[in-house]
Amino acid sequence: MAQTPEAVLKDLKAKKFAPIYFLHGDESFYLDQISDYIEKNALQEHEKGFNQIILYGKDTNLGTIVQNARRFPMMAERQVVIIKEAQQLSDWSKADSKKVLEAYIKQPQPSTVLVFAHKHKSFNKNTNIYKLLDKQAIVVESKKIRENQVAPWIEGYFKQKGFQANLKAVSMLTESIGADLGRLQTEIDKLLLNVSDASKPVDEHLIEKHVGISKSYNIFELQKALGTKNWFKARQIMQYWEANPKSQPLIPTIAMIFTYFTKLLVAHRTQDKSDGNLAKILKVNPYFVKDYKIALRQYPFGKVVRIIHYLREADLQSKGITARNPSDAQILQELVFKILA
Repeated sequence: MAQTPEAVLKDLKAKKFAPIYFLHGDESFYLDQISDYIEKNALQEHEKGFNQIILYGKDTNLGTIVQNARRFPMMAERQVVIIKEAQQLSDWSKADSKKVLEAYIKQPQPSTVLVFAHKHKSFNKNTNIYKLLDKQAIVVESKKIRENQVAPWIEGYFKQKGFQANLKAVSMLTESIGADLGRLQTEIDKLLLNVSDASKPVDEHLIEKHVGISKSYNIFELQKALGTKNWFKARQIMQYWEANPKSQPLIPTIAMIFTYFTKLLVAHRTQDKSDGNLAKILKVNPYFVKDYKIALRQYPFGKVVRIIHYLREADLQSKGITARNPSDAQILQELVFKILA
């Protein structure tokens, strides 16, 4: 049956193990969390030598997996069989292999915890295997979170760790890292190792110091400079990026600016421009609505349409799909000049 990652982890922490877990989807973060937890905690250390088997999809097949799953544990309550990168199994579509797995799903070995980690894409739900798994196993589908879900996820992760982060800190992480949950977890965990006082919110100064995202020269500040037509600030940021090219790669920068002006386009076409409605339509924190309203006054609808065109040109240039071959710094400078002109 389908379950949420949170519900599965809660049961695992309560030592409630199921015979089969099928983890799939394009967001690896939760799949890794569940698989890693089972690998580390389903058995005691002295039991793992004889009772924990780790297989990789490209190196095994369904018949071998089932053969291992049918074994009995040795001097332990259970055995664990984990198939990592299960999407690389070559015999998912072979009739004989499917029959072997289907038979096991119908009657699994109760003392085995069998885990399939099918990462980077969802399994075909129209297959008999999936339908059987949905009835007989614990199924977790993990999808990429949307852009407007990133900030709440960051806030929730800090809260889970017993900390709070202010809005600027959350925004810096959101804009610089985006929906890469694995990287967000790594950066936040690294940051919290250096924070001793949980009573004080994590702020932009701590983000700059321990995560390496500048509080003054990041994509969020460039968007703000563009929105207010602050040429001086925009130029400062570009000069910083030119001197520190790894701090803000060009292609994701163009993508983020494109998203920003696409939202302005939507805002222009929205009749109800109240703060609450704009926050909902644009999928942004209500705190930032005032910035979008300022930008709306600075950029009429026709200008925003032209800017979208400039961004597409810059995107092609950044990917080398033009006759010209300017540097990244030149592409960004020309783009910002056109936007602010």
